[in-house]
Amino acid sequence: MFLKALSCRVLGWFPRKPLCSRYAAQGQSSERGYYNTGKPVSPRPVGAPRVQVVDLRSDTVTKPGAAMRQAMAEAEVGDDVMGEDPTVNELQKMAAEMFGMEASLFVPSGTMSNLIAVMVHCRERGDEMIVGDLSHLHIYEQGGSAQLAGVHATTVTTRHDGTFDLMQLESKIRHGYPDPHYPRTRLICVENTHNIQGGRVLPLSFLQEVRALADCYGLAVHMDGARVMNAAVALGVPPSSILQHTHTVSVCLSKGLGSPVGTLLAGPQDFISRAVRCRKALGGGMRQAGVLAAAGKLSLQEMIGRLEEDHQNAKTFALALLDCQPQLFSVDMSAVETNILRFRIKNSALTTQEFCARMGQVGDGEEAALGQGVQVLMYPHYENSIRAVWHLGISSEDTQLAIKKMQFVASQCLNKQVKAQ
Repeated sequence: MFLKALSCRVLGWFPRKPLCSRYAAQGQSSERGYYNTGKPVSPRPVGAPRVQVVDLRSDTVTKPGAAMRQAMAEAEVGDDVMGEDPTVNELQKMAAEMFGMEASLFVPSGTMSNLIAVMVHCRERGDEMIVGDLSHLHIYEQGGSAQLAGVHATTVTTRHDGTFDLMQLESKIRHGYPDPHYPRTRLICVENTHNIQGGRVLPLSFLQEVRALADCYGLAVHMDGARVMNAAVALGVPPSSILQHTHTVSVCLSKGLGSPVGTLLAGPQDFISRAVRCRKALGGGMRQAGVLAAAGKLSLQEMIGRLEEDHQNAKTFALALLDCQPQLFSVDMSAVETNILRFRIKNSALTTQEFCARMGQVGDGEEAALGQGVQVLMYPHYENSIRAVWHLGISSEDTQLAIKKMQFVASQCLNKQVKAQ
């Protein structure tokens, strides 16, 4: 290595920066990922006023409040792997009743919960599931179904509202089993609300049609319902009205519902019995898990109704984007249904990466204009859009601060363009 470095210096040759790095330096993402990781940080001079941070990166950044921490501290616990943790058992019973399912299982994460569902529904290696090409299960879960369960995935095209064409779905179903050439179709997966498409709520009529198609061919329907409570609140119906059209569901407690950890997998009793075995094989047996289940109970009892606040705050910010002068942003208001907002920048002089970077920093003159420094954290997202997510850590006052910061950044952009002319 030393000789290689020495020869480079002697010959006057230095390795060129990789092409992908040069594109990234120009503000164009070279990654296939749909949003970048990392928390924007702006250095603050010693003695400067405190900066207000409005974190819109995800509803996974929520933290348990005092009541939830107290419930966790006082939780009655036992060995859950032995089925003896009373708080876990209470949570699982509560969830099954709320979802209209026979039973449920407390699992560490949504990724594990979805994987368990695939493993139980697709019991033979080489079985196949049908998923949306922009689904979380297909994009963000590292291909665990193939890696760990030996399950093949075929995709259907995800439409802007999170649904897919039923004729295309039917065309993907394999026939002629046990023909040795093809995998065996076992499972259809849907996602509600749809993450990449901006928190879209799947229509009940669509779910009903998917279930009817699945029943016709003897297939199961699993819902990645990480944010299905947001869907229920948006539709004004109990979650069971949505889940009656699915065989199984995975529901996250650690997003808008505010628990620090945990997901519930629900379905028929025989499904859950097999799911317990899969959870154990994947390392998901958590022993005295009642400490976490206590938070989950509080989430189901007290945190569902307040999701409407997140939906309203997202709409408030979306309307402010449309009203912004200069008219820098593009928003489809019909798509702003829950707590996730996707929007675009119409001015080609400002990239999504640059906009998110400016929102995450305290710029010159900002404290004089806004009365304080404000950092608004959000991500560049899929198809050159920007993603912002509201949650219980973001109040209506925080939303107004984010609007003021957005307007300040927009005005800076206009001033820069004027000076450049």
